[in-house]
Amino acid sequence: MQQSAVPELAHTQTRPIHWVATATAVAGVVALSSVVQPGSATAAQTAPATRTQSAPAAAAPPSTTGVAFPLQCGPVKAIVVKKTTGDLDGDGRPETVAVVHCDAPMGTPPDGVYVLTRSAGSPKPRVVATLVDPKDRFTVTDFAIREGTVAATLLGYSSDDVPSCCPDVKTPATWRWNGSAFLRSTPAGAHSV
Repeated sequence: MQQSAVPELAHTQTRPIHWVATATAVAGVVALSSVVQPGSATAAQTAPATRTQSAPAAAAPPSTTGVAFPLQCGPVKAIVVKKTTGDLDGDGRPETVAVVHCDAPMGTPPDGVYVLTRSAGSPKPRVVATLVDPKDRFTVTDFAIREGTVAATLLGYSSDDVPSCCPDVKTPATWRWNGSAFLRSTPAGAHSV
């Protein structure tokens, strides 16, 4: 057997003092790491002379507050029950589409659906289109704007004999701006409820 060129190690047996020294060293590293923190990380490096230019702020959609909707409510007021926003005409400014009805104390008042816009220089919104007229006696559900198209489900009546509480016709409808007006399309198969 060949003898080792390195003398025997004196620390081949651990003693309690070795564990105390190791624990003290680990505690020192942990304490030091909590005091010394690295800088915040970034996903991309920026060059020192690089300037960033912010995009122009998006135009805020028209508010429904204070708008005179073309709705005859008598002694009660008109209330906005649903609204959604989106760019319907592709001009980069959002429009607001609102479902409005009279705040009737009883029954189910018919809904009107109105498109609001605001001219570039005017802060006041205005009604530019009526998609559903309240005199047609529809209640609007499933209301949304998807890819520049207004979509809704219209609950209506097959005749004047059907009580207002119980619409019996359910019709999906969509409206899309064609450059001069909103065109309504109704998928085939409107059905009774």
